[in-house]
Formats: sequence, structure tokens, C-alpha cells
Amino acid sequence: IPVFILAGLLVHCVFLVSIFDIYFSSPLVHGMTPQQTPLPPPAKRLVLFVADGLRADSLYELDRNGTARAPYLRSILENNGSWGISHTRVPTESRPGHVALIAGFYEDVSAVAKGWKENPVEFDSVFNESKYTWSWGSPDILPMFAKGATGDHVSTFCYAAESEDFGAEDAAKLDIWVFDHVKSFFNSSRSNKTLFSALNEERVVLFLHLLGIDTNGHAHRPNSREYQENIKQVDEGVKEIASLIDSFYGNDGKTAFILTSDHGMTDWGSHGAGHPSETLTPLIVWGAGVNYPQKVTSQSFEDNFLKEWKLENLKRLDVNQADIAPLMASLIGVPFPLNSVGTLPLEYLNTSALFKAESMFTNAVQILEQFKVKMNQKKETTLSILFTPFKPLSASEQINYLKKIRLYIEQQKYDEAVSLCKTLINLALEGLSYYHTYDRLFLGLSIAVSFVGWTTYVILVIIKAHTNLTKTLPANKKKCTVLFYVFASAGMIITLFLLIQTCPWTYYIYCLLPVPVWYAVVKEIPVIQDLATNVLSLHIGQSAGFLLVCILGIEILVFSFFYRSALTVGLFVFAGWPVITQLWIQAKTKALIWTLLCVLLAVFPLMPVVGREPNIPLVIAAGLLTVLISVFSLASLCKSENKYRDNEHLKVYFYQMFSVALSTYVVGSTHNSLQIKQGLPVMNQIISWMTLVFSPVLLLLSPTFLFERLFSILLSLMSTYLLLSTGYEALFPLALFVLMLVWINMEQEALQHYGLSLKPKLAVFNFTCTMDITQFRQLHLDDVRRSFFFVFFIVTAFFGTGNIASINSFDPASVYCFLTVFSPFMMGGLLLLKVAIPFVLVSCAFEAVQVTTQLSSKSLFLIVLVISDIMALHFFFLVKDYGSWLDIGTSISHYVLVMSLTIFMMVMNGLAQLLTTQRLGLPRRNKHHSM
Repeated sequence: IPVFILAGLLVHCVFLVSIFDIYFSSPLVHGMTPQQTPLPPPAKRLVLFVADGLRADSLYELDRNGTARAPYLRSILENNGSWGISHTRVPTESRPGHVALIAGFYEDVSAVAKGWKENPVEFDSVFNESKYTWSWGSPDILPMFAKGATGDHVSTFCYAAESEDFGAEDAAKLDIWVFDHVKSFFNSSRSNKTLFSALNEERVVLFLHLLGIDTNGHAHRPNSREYQENIKQVDEGVKEIASLIDSFYGNDGKTAFILTSDHGMTDWGSHGAGHPSETLTPLIVWGAGVNYPQKVTSQSFEDNFLKEWKLENLKRLDVNQADIAPLMASLIGVPFPLNSVGTLPLEYLNTSALFKAESMFTNAVQILEQFKVKMNQKKETTLSILFTPFKPLSASEQINYLKKIRLYIEQQKYDEAVSLCKTLINLALEGLSYYHTYDRLFLGLSIAVSFVGWTTYVILVIIKAHTNLTKTLPANKKKCTVLFYVFASAGMIITLFLLIQTCPWTYYIYCLLPVPVWYAVVKEIPVIQDLATNVLSLHIGQSAGFLLVCILGIEILVFSFFYRSALTVGLFVFAGWPVITQLWIQAKTKALIWTLLCVLLAVFPLMPVVGREPNIPLVIAAGLLTVLISVFSLASLCKSENKYRDNEHLKVYFYQMFSVALSTYVVGSTHNSLQIKQGLPVMNQIISWMTLVFSPVLLLLSPTFLFERLFSILLSLMSTYLLLSTGYEALFPLALFVLMLVWINMEQEALQHYGLSLKPKLAVFNFTCTMDITQFRQLHLDDVRRSFFFVFFIVTAFFGTGNIASINSFDPASVYCFLTVFSPFMMGGLLLLKVAIPFVLVSCAFEAVQVTTQLSSKSLFLIVLVISDIMALHFFFLVKDYGSWLDIGTSISHYVLVMSLTIFMMVMNGLAQLLTTQRLGLPRRNKHHSM
């Protein structure tokens, strides 16, 4: 079995990683030649302001009294420049946003492993192509553009990482720091000849990264006074800097200004997914070479923002975020970034028609260069007989397009030239996508074949080892040897095929995986034949009914990933389970409690996603309720005449209760301290970290009797969970745990009901009593239902308090008891721990169910594996790379979630065994009892 589990883990890790290779490999290619517009540019220098986390509506909308939130920027878009909305893509995080703005391409998701900080792949940017770039702002963003630059012409000035504190008095000080340093930089340049002459060069970029708005949005939400005040301060700062730069250059009219944002933010203060509040960001451009406001009588957009913002009569020019990079490049006359996929938004330019046409031609050639490199790469790694080129852009078609455009420009037919350039750009982008996804179908089929093979194999293992459905037949050695040679030669043919094509090493894993998996299946042909004979002799109606119920159950689970309310439906069905199976006749009280608790838990998936509205009183109430339940449980424990109990262990419970009470106090006190802007109290931070470290130790000191150990697990986990809670979710583990206790009791009744075994006394049941292997019974149909209950409860534990499939449902406020300074990995780790706590509760209860129903823990777990693999296969086919970015992101995160769940359940199975059976001895002589 350990070999089987190890193989299972490896196979599932391959399934999980494959999705990133198939759908999320880096789109970048290298080896293109830089393309530059041959005409003199309208501007000598460019100033780029990026207000991190600024939503479009927050900047453009008017206050209640009808005044602009950012008066200076409002006057610019009304009198001096052009404006619009920049549409960002998922994931709406700072690093991908800045890469799209400054390098012109959409980040590959491999950057998530670097916390969006380092360069997972080298890339070119507007900064790299400039003569000099000076940048001020966050240490998370600026260094990556300096690292990616060739030479030392990109200078960065950053504040300390510790300044990014969500609990600080006011995060606007981060922006004030940037504005102050820019002012002192220009002042010092007057006495520094080298710097002064560098500043007066052409092709100069000044980049101001303003993080205050994002930090205030996380800490106080975008509708807060702090966020809106910060916008006013940024507006004043931009006004001062623009005026300072104009006067420094003697108002020479050769400076272009751009203000935009990397991403927006949800109403509950997070970002990362594809909600419009996250993907719509402002764009205001003014200065040299930029169009003045264009008056219009009417314009139509899908949204109704223009009316709200009172901007119906000013032309709104929307762009994709990656289009801003070519706009910056053409304004100051630098080569377009090599990997840019943006299309130059001509309507922003106030230049000659010739300049626009030439710039557009440069843009088309630059994207076509990438297409050629990508095509040649694919051609080199594919057999010529199997290579299918992208027909709309064959070599002759490319030459045809380029000749036509050049002719139109020479004939001064600029509009026709621009239109043809846009067609060529769209075709080149389509071609890039075509070659990028060239192997997708082939790899996808390999993984799907492995998936089906693996699931079939697990079903066969269950039937062969844990049921009476088949007779154990002696293996036919001759047949086995023939089979082995057949599959080995198939493996060799596949390897040779991949070698000829010089494929990446990961392709070997994906394409060779079906060989051993299906070999293991085909080896069990006698079992399949035996099973077929047995199934045919069964009642067809019963078999079909059972299969239908299984399919329906799995579909409800799949549905719950899209609609949390599906879990409510499932829990209502669970509530009626004792009535359907007549269990209520033999255990009326337990059945009634079970029904009530299922209905209670069914309320949670109907609640809004966690973190939208913090509610600290509810967290405190959950803490007090836990303490109250503990007092009653302890009282009943003291009364019970349990000859196995040791009074010394009551101390452990008192310590755990004290820990829960202390956590409740820390949550309340931290929240109050942050509200009055005094930051996170150091004492609270120490207590929080100590609770996190020592609560598992206390749990291992408790006795291993069934209810006592499970109760200890609850107290231990609750003390940590409370510290990570901000609202009603604090009550969730409590409701879930009580239902789990009743579930363990109900399973006992079910065992008796089906006459599978005698009812053991649960009160004196000990986890550490190694069961006699001969007592293990074979699987019964009802065990499939048991396993389904477990998977259902695991999914409920996951989605019960929020749809975690979306990055934006994580609320940074959850970790404020532990830290308030921005640290993506530490915060992510703590949030994952919060997600895992309800899992642990369900896994420990399932462990108890397995032990008390006299099943080997492996047999039930194998059924669980089959159920979760069938779900994963569903999501594998639901993964898509078309439609809205929200749909694409959701489909991939669902698959990753189910695969992670499966791997996680394997780990949880081991962890549950550790938590229920292991015990640290107290420093005194222990009495040993045997059951």
C-alpha cells in the first residue's frame, strides 16, 4: 500500500503540473530585432504615474456634492489631454499589471511561484529601450525592471519594505515619500552637472510608483475616507510634479505625461480575479504629442459609467493594458519592447498622419517578428510531415501585406495603411496563439487517457482487495510476459517519436504515463471478466439506480464549485437520509439532532463570501461559545465513571480552553488597536504566533479516547482559527465539528442497521488500540455512501464560507493578528492554514468513522480517491482558454483546486492518523490500560 500511495501522489502531481504546461507555459520568445519608427518623436521625455490599486470609478466619479475627487486630473481630461479606461487581465496583481504596462505583454502565470516579484523570464521593456529611466516607489516593483535592463541606465529609489504596513497610521505617506524624493532629485540635479546633462537628453523616462492607494484599499476598503483622501493627495502630488518638471525644462512642451493604474480593487479590499472593479483602471494622457479632449454628442459603451461620471460629451478612448507600452514607445521614439503584444492606440496621438502610419507599421512588423520566431521554433521541433502551418500568414502572405502597407504609405493613403496594419497585427497575434497552443490537444489527450486509466485501476484494486465480488485467480505468467513486452515496445516507440522531435522533457512524462497505468489495468483482465459476469447476474434495475445516484452525487459536487448553494441542496438531502433509510426508527434522538445540524450547516453556503464585511463581535461570540461548550463537556467528563480517564489530563483541557479565551481577547484587542490606527500591538503578535506553534503540542498531550481526542483537536484548531477570522466564519468549524460528532454516531447506527457488525462502545473507544486485522470487514455498498459523505464534507469545508476558487476572496484582514506588513508568502501561508483547519476536522472525523466501522483505512480512502478523480476529470474537460478572462481563470483554478484537494486528502489522511493516534507522554509515570 505505501508504494500504491506514493504512485498515486506522483500521478496526481503530474496531473496537476500538466495543466500549467498545457495552458500556462510562458508565451515569450527571444531573438527578434528591435523595431523603431523612423520619424522624429513628438516628446523628449515621458513621466509615468502608476497609482497602484486605483479603480477607474474611484478616480472619475464625482463626490456627493458634485465636486471632482481629483480636481487637477479632472481639469486635465476636460481641457488638456485624452482619457479612457485601460482594461487589465487576470491575474490582477501588481507585477503582471506593471509588466503589461511597461513591457506590453501579459504575464505568464509561472510568475506566481515568485510571488510576482522576481523575473521568471527575461523580457524587454520601455525602460530598457530608453536612454535613461529614473524610478521611485515600492521595492516589490521597481527592481524587476532594473534587473531586466541591459546596462545601468535604469535607476531605482525605493523605501524600506517594512513601510508597506496595512496597520500603519496612514499609507498615503508612501506616496508623499515618492513626491518628496522626486522634488529633491530635481533640486539636487542643478548642482550635479552629470545628472543635469543626463536629464536633458532625449528618450528619458521618469516613473513614479504610488502604492499608498493600494495599501489603504486593503486596510480600509475602497469606499473608505482613507482611500478617497489618498486619491486627493495623489492628485495634488501629480499637479506639483507636473508643474516642477515643466518649469525645470523651461516649459519646452516636450514632456508627455501618463497616469494609470496596474489593477483595481473589489469593494471588500482585494484583487487578483476578473471582477470589473479589478479590471477597469483609469488612463489619462496629456502633454507633448497627445490629443486634446475631443467633444462628442453621443457615444455608447456597455457600461453606464459616462452618465455617472458626467463625461458623456468627452470622447472616451478605451485601451487594453498592454497597448500603453507601444503608446509610450512612440511618444518618445524608442524601439517597441520586443515581446509587446499591444496595439498602438492612435486616437491618443496628436501627430501627422504619416507619423501615425509609420508607427503603426513599426508596431505590425514588431509583432510579426515574434510570430516568425515562434513559427520557426515550432517547425524545428516537429516532424515536417506532421507540421501544419498557420495558413493566413504564410511566407508569401506576409510579404504581400508588408508590400501593400509600404505602397499605401508612399501613396499617402494613410488610413488604408493603418487599417491594413491592424489586420496584420490581429493575424500575427492569432498566429502567435496558434503556435503557442500547437501541442495542446495532443498533451491533453495523453493526460485524459492517463486519468481514465488510473481511475479504472483504483476501482479494480478496490474490487479485488476489498470486496467479495471476484475470485482470486492465479496469474497467467505467459500472458503477463507478452503483455509486458507489448507495453514496453509501445513505450519505446513513443520515446523515439519524442526524441526525433526534440520535445521538452515534461512531454516524455505526459506521453509515457498512460503506458504503465494501462499496463496495470490490462494485467487485471481476469478481474474485469469476473466482475462483468457478477454484475450481469445482479438485478439490472438496482445496479442502474445505484449508478444514477452516484452520478447525481458527483454532479452536485461539481456544481457546488460554480454555485455554493448546491451544497445547501446536498445538506438538505443529507438531513433526510435517516428517514429515507429508516435509520430514525432505531435512533430517533440522534436522527433528529443530525437533521437539525445538517439544516444549520446548510445556512453557511448561502451567506455572502467571507471578508466582504468584517464582524468582530461574531468572532468573539464564537470564541465564547467554544469556551461554554468546553465547560459543559468537561463537566460531563468529570461526572462520567470512566475507569480509563486520568485526572491529570484535565489540565491539558484547561490550558486549551484558556488558549481559546486568550485568542478571543487578542482578536478583539487587535481590531480595536487597528481601528484607532495604533498598529498591531507587539504583545498580541507574540501571543498569536505562540498560539499557532503550541496549540498542536497541547493537542498531542491529550488522551487518545475517541471523543476526548476529537474534542481536544477542536479546541486546538479553534484557538488558531479564531485569530484568522474576521466574521461569521468563526462559527463554521464549531457547527461542522458538532455535525462530525453526530456523523460518527450515525455511522454506528448504520452499521447495526445493515447488520454489518456489533455496536462498539464509543465512549471507551481508543484510537491507539491497534485493530486485529482479521476484524476488518469487506466493503459494502453503504461504504460508497460513507466515502461520498466524506468528499461532500471536504468540499463543504472548502466552500462553506467562501468561494476560494477566486484569488480576490482572500481578505488580508484575516492575518492582521499575525502581521500587517505586506509579505505575500507569509500571508498566503496563513490563509492556506485557515482553509486547512476545517479540512483537518473532517479528516479526523473520517478517521474515526473508518476505525469504528471496522474498515481498513485504505479501502474507504480508495473510494474517496475514485470520487475525487472523477470530479477532477470533469474539470479537466471544463478547462478553457477562450471567453472572458474571468471564465478562463475560474476554469483553471477549479481544476487546480480539485487536483490539490486530492493530493491534500492523501496528506490529510496521514495527518489525521497522526493527530488521532500519536501522543506525547506527560512527565510522570503513566498507567497503561488495554481495551
